Amino acid sequence: MKVFRHRILIWTVLAIGLAGIAWWLLRPHAAPAVVSTPAPLLTVTAIKATHQNWPDTIQADGNLAAWQEAVISAETGSLRITKLLVDVGSVVRRGQLLAELASASAAADVRKQQAAVAQARANLDGAQADVRRAAMVAGGGALSVQKIDEYRTTEATDRASLESAEADLQSKRIVLAQTRILAVDDGIISSRSALLGNVVSAGTELFRIVRQARIEWQAEVNPQQLARIRTGQLAHVLLPGGKTVEGQVRLAAPTVSTSSGRAIVYVSLPAGSAAQSGMFASGSIELGKQGALTLPETALVLRDGRSDVYVLAADQATVVRRTVVTGRRKGGDVEIVSGLDAESSVVQSGAAFLSDGAAVKVISAARNKRDAT
Repeated sequence: MKVFRHRILIWTVLAIGLAGIAWWLLRPHAAPAVVSTPAPLLTVTAIKATHQNWPDTIQADGNLAAWQEAVISAETGSLRITKLLVDVGSVVRRGQLLAELASASAAADVRKQQAAVAQARANLDGAQADVRRAAMVAGGGALSVQKIDEYRTTEATDRASLESAEADLQSKRIVLAQTRILAVDDGIISSRSALLGNVVSAGTELFRIVRQARIEWQAEVNPQQLARIRTGQLAHVLLPGGKTVEGQVRLAAPTVSTSSGRAIVYVSLPAGSAAQSGMFASGSIELGKQGALTLPETALVLRDGRSDVYVLAADQATVVRRTVVTGRRKGGDVEIVSGLDAESSVVQSGAAFLSDGAAVKVISAARNKRDAT
């Protein structure tokens, strides 16, 4: 009985000890003290907007086409092409030989007509000699007046025959010359339909030439834009290869298309540029200079389809967000159409890390130094 009581006592002590340990492990512990650290300030550079004179431009699209094309055709017919001396893309000069037609028959006609001219000249020489002799003996009564008149009539007839033969000779020479196909102007061969050995008819097209190798941009504009365009205005054309070519407005169409509601502006491009007929290009036409309030593009923050800038508040230690409307862009600058005071100091870069009311540290506040052009 005494052993049993002793065991109960031991178990009781063990239970109390285990309960104490459990309480110690499960008791709530005090949270460690949190040391608050102030958020670091973002260091920014502030600038002010600049007034610049920028070109006022119109954006347009259009085709590139030849300034003018010259069609070269056969002027004489039923002759075979015996030589082809140029191909598409060849640069030619005015009067340059492009092709030749068979000339043997034309040359024979010339020689035949030359003989006819010589015969007519001999006949005229004989008639003139008769008239001179008749004049020498007319006073002695050796020849009648009727015979003298006959000699004079024969002379006039032979003179007319000679002139007719010479005109026919000139015509034959023209036909012979037409067997040589010549360039009518400086330029580039844009198409060739002539085939070696082909028998051509008079009027058959053989070549087309881009006159003076001049290509122009045919920009399409709406009637409101057309009213502002003048001859001589500068244009910048972006070619499909990425190269920009500077041109000049040659002509603005006097009418607007009834089907498309657009008008064509013809912009001359310099010879030798990479522009080629048939290309499609976009570009701009400068209408003149217009003032612009500008900021560097780095000052803009694009969010949710809007453009924001961050302006220094009056305390110069926090920033305020401003939503602005932008316009033209040039050389890393952007035009601010509305939403910004010209005297406001704007965060130049790093604004994407800011929020409305954020504290900042300004290291400089200077006006934008970009050239006003």
